[in-house]
Amino acid sequence: MNAPWTVDAVLLDMDGTLLDTEKVYFDSLVAALNACGYTDGVVTLCHAMVGLPGPVCEAMLRDHYGAAFPLEAVNRAFLEHRDRMMRSGLPLKSGTLDLLDAIAAAERPMAIVTSSSRRSAERNLTLAGIRSRFETLLTLDDVAQGKPDPELYLKAAARLGVAPAACIAVEDSNHGVTAAHAAGAITLMVPDMAPPTEATRANCAAVLPDLNAVLALLQERGAL
Repeated sequence: MNAPWTVDAVLLDMDGTLLDTEKVYFDSLVAALNACGYTDGVVTLCHAMVGLPGPVCEAMLRDHYGAAFPLEAVNRAFLEHRDRMMRSGLPLKSGTLDLLDAIAAAERPMAIVTSSSRRSAERNLTLAGIRSRFETLLTLDDVAQGKPDPELYLKAAARLGVAPAACIAVEDSNHGVTAAHAAGAITLMVPDMAPPTEATRANCAAVLPDLNAVLALLQERGAL
């Protein structure tokens, strides 16, 4: 059960995994929909969007509310609310800096693998003060399909010159776990907004409470 893992690289999701942003996005979308007159079933719908790329979320909103859905107005309200919440910076998830320090000390290549746009990723990592730690950044702009499709993880492993099976992937969402597992990575989940489904648990090498536990497990398995 505790056999060593052969690990050549670490692939890290961003929002909800390293950065405490998912609640900001969730609260901002709920507030925007409420401001535009949508209240019934909003929380459940927004929970279903956690971990999905923006264009997929927009399509879900249109499908749910119909062709007359005022997407531009909702997007404006979302951005206003999000920017107000982010004005003082972005908090890191517990254990982020210790994990990044340990990966760097072990001289393991690492990459951000996110379904956010490059613009959002650059902004969020900068606001959180960790942009300079990453040479490799894979975003929605680099692929045809975001998570849960495995393309982002496959491309990240290729960019680092390693096999996906020799990568640790750390995710917070069910959709992210689906992508990482389908790519063949050793997948760890630290749930954020949504708990893991049974299918997600089956696709994970471990489901852990925080990044401190991720670091402890990686050290235990000889990955760092």
